Amino acid sequence: MHALDILGDPVRRRILELLAEGELSAGEIGDEVQREFGISQPAVSQHLRVLRESGFTTVRPEGTRRLYAIAPDPLADAAAWFDPFRRFWQPHLDALATELARGRRERRLAAERDAETDETDETHETDRPGTTEPQED
Repeated sequence: MHALDILGDPVRRRILELLAEGELSAGEIGDEVQREFGISQPAVSQHLRVLRESGFTTVRPEGTRRLYAIAPDPLADAAAWFDPFRRFWQPHLDALATELARGRRERRLAAERDAETDETDETHETDRPGTTEPQED
């Protein structure tokens, strides 16, 4: 089965998204997927089996639990399949990165200006008449 056939199913994609955060037990995966998709535990088990048999996940026993994790090689193969098509979206992503960097820079400069204004206000505060501390006789 081709990697994109595996990734084409929304339940399997969600399982991989969950596993991207780290290793999970079959029960933890099942609880989340059942809640989100309204499918049965046997259906979740079937999706886990497809992912395991296609090499997208690994499984290891820990006591009575089966812990699943992502196997990176099939994902790298799927990413490689997309390489000829990256030219269609990469310029847009590069432009987005530029705009995000520009926004971060503008926010940083604005924060620096605000900090300078606050410091200037504090300095001038002590120069104003009537703002000094009263002296004791």
